[in-house]
Amino acid sequence: MTKSPVAFAALVTAVLSFGAAAGAADAIKIGDINSYKAMAASNTHYRRGVELALEEVNAAGGVLGRKLVVIERDDGANPGEAVRAAEELMTREKVDLLSGTILSHVGLAVANYAKARKVFFLASAPLTDKLVWSEGNRYTYRLRPSTYSHAAALVPEAAKMKKKRWAMVYPNYEYGQAAVATFKALLKAKQPDVEFVADMATPLGKIDAGAVVQALTDAKPDAIFNVLFGSDLAKFVREGETRSLFAGREVLSLLTGEPEYLDPLGSDAPKNWVVTGYPWYAIKTPEHDKFLAAYQKKFNDYPRIASLVGYATYKAIAAGIAKAGSTDAEKLADAFNGLTFDTPSGKVTFRPQDHQSTLGLYVGRTGIKDGKGYMTSFEYVDGHKLQPSDAEVKKFRSGS
Repeated sequence: MTKSPVAFAALVTAVLSFGAAAGAADAIKIGDINSYKAMAASNTHYRRGVELALEEVNAAGGVLGRKLVVIERDDGANPGEAVRAAEELMTREKVDLLSGTILSHVGLAVANYAKARKVFFLASAPLTDKLVWSEGNRYTYRLRPSTYSHAAALVPEAAKMKKKRWAMVYPNYEYGQAAVATFKALLKAKQPDVEFVADMATPLGKIDAGAVVQALTDAKPDAIFNVLFGSDLAKFVREGETRSLFAGREVLSLLTGEPEYLDPLGSDAPKNWVVTGYPWYAIKTPEHDKFLAAYQKKFNDYPRIASLVGYATYKAIAAGIAKAGSTDAEKLADAFNGLTFDTPSGKVTFRPQDHQSTLGLYVGRTGIKDGKGYMTSFEYVDGHKLQPSDAEVKKFRSGS
């Protein structure tokens, strides 16, 4: 039987509060809303990142002399349920601010709630551009790079290839549609003679891989831009290899280098694709070395991208509260404007013009080693370089 939301929250609070009583009057309470059941695999690692960050913050005395406590609610992968969870966290649990979400439509719903209720919300992972542009608001900031940023990270690589005929394959909902639209527009600006010869929009989680691969083969593209992930990606890769779709063709692919998606493919992982990802095993910086050592010591496991996102989200929250000197929503909204804080990827800033963080992306190629996919080479692209101009942002941004 599924636990009730209240019982579930009590359980995870006990795990994440590190000894601080969930109802302690002096604790800073953060309500985290996420698709804990619908996207359990990803959120397991997100929780671990959160736990590590809170352990470090609280061991150092907390923020403003107060412990940080997380109270979780599951959003059921549903915008309406997410808003109900946010209201319950605010009214019953008396949280000081909100965090989390991974699905774009859920993140937008919580952001709209934050605007209406004037409560601070740090969105950790929803990628939709609307969150910080057309539906952006004073009280909402976002940590993870946006859909625009992800697509923009691959465009320079695409332009270098000088391939004329491109095919698109993507899940048929906002994330996929927006990624493809951005990629097309930015590549066309760099390479005016480019042609887009196929658009394969597939239902999320229900790809007919055989039909998709055949249609792409028939289109005879020089290169492929892929936005599929999860089980759809696995089916596409395996069917494409079986039918030699990728032979002699360049493939650019969003998210595919992230362990969440690359690891389950094992020896079937794609070879020599250009991807965005998270090569935790090859990042050699002091900041990441420290994070990796602490994570492996605590969990006896390696981090995923969700681990880094969870950790950085709560490091940002701690830094923002410290700068604000308060948990008041108005003061937090002001404090996060231009806030710079430390992450395993280096220093990151929340841009004043759209509340988007400058957390960057790792871009490189894939390969197989010891029967497992990995990124054979990569570079870290700072988020500053992946944003549109300030003039464009001003045009996109409204409601703030």
